[in-house]
Amino acid sequence: MDYNFLIKDLNKKPTQKLIGTDKGLAQIGDGIVNFTYSIAKSIILTRSSNFNNCIRTGKKVSKIILSNALKNAGMRGFARNRADAHDIADTAEAIVAYVWLNNDMSMEQMIDFLADHLNGNLYDRKEEIELATAAFTRLLAHLKQFLPEN
Repeated sequence: MDYNFLIKDLNKKPTQKLIGTDKGLAQIGDGIVNFTYSIAKSIILTRSSNFNNCIRTGKKVSKIILSNALKNAGMRGFARNRADAHDIADTAEAIVAYVWLNNDMSMEQMIDFLADHLNGNLYDRKEEIELATAAFTRLLAHLKQFLPEN
């Protein structure tokens, strides 16, 4: 089903700030981010067990990972001025939701993208944070092509 009718108001005059500061988009994006990361992590953990064990995990992506990824991707301008880490993470989530609702990238594509960029030891929490930050930085940089330039 096509869901872009949910963002038709944003698409009339889309701007970086309008998309990045939309609280409803951030709430939708929170679910998408956590779901896609959980599946991608499950894929990596299952592959690392040589497919001997099916490892399923539900993982909430921390605000620190998302806020650092948005900054690393050079997309801080999408967030509101004087935004804290929580607000910046909400901006990353809003961007993910906008791109998905606009049919520019499917959840399956996001899962594959994250899984392709999560190379390392996901059992070590410190390393997982670094890997997840790098993977989301790459994902956000990739999504930038689907967003307004202003």
